[in-house]
Amino acid sequence: MLSLIGIGISIAVAVIAYVQTRDFVRRRLRYVEQVQRPIAPWIAGAAVALVGVPIAAFLPFVGLGTAIVLGASVGTAVAHGVRDIKRGGSELYLP
Repeated sequence: MLSLIGIGISIAVAVIAYVQTRDFVRRRLRYVEQVQRPIAPWIAGAAVALVGVPIAAFLPFVGLGTAIVLGASVGTAVAHGVRDIKRGGSELYLP
C-alpha cells in the first residue's frame, strides 16, 4: 500500500514538472539561444535529478527513483518545448 502512494506521488510530480517546464521553455526561454542547443535537455534533466536526490532522501514515500523520473520529465519537457518553439506553436497543449 505504501509503495502505491510513492508511485502515485512520483507520477504526479513528473506530470506537473513536465507541464510547467514545457510551458516555461515556450514562454520565457523562447529567445534564449542556449536552450535551443541539443545538449540543453540533458543538462536540465541532470541538474534537476542531482538537486532532487538529496531532497528525496529526506522525504517519506519517495526516493532515488522519484528524483530520476523527475529529471527525465524535465529533460523531455525542455526538448519538447524547444521543438514547439521551432514549429512556431505558442499555445499550451498537452502531447
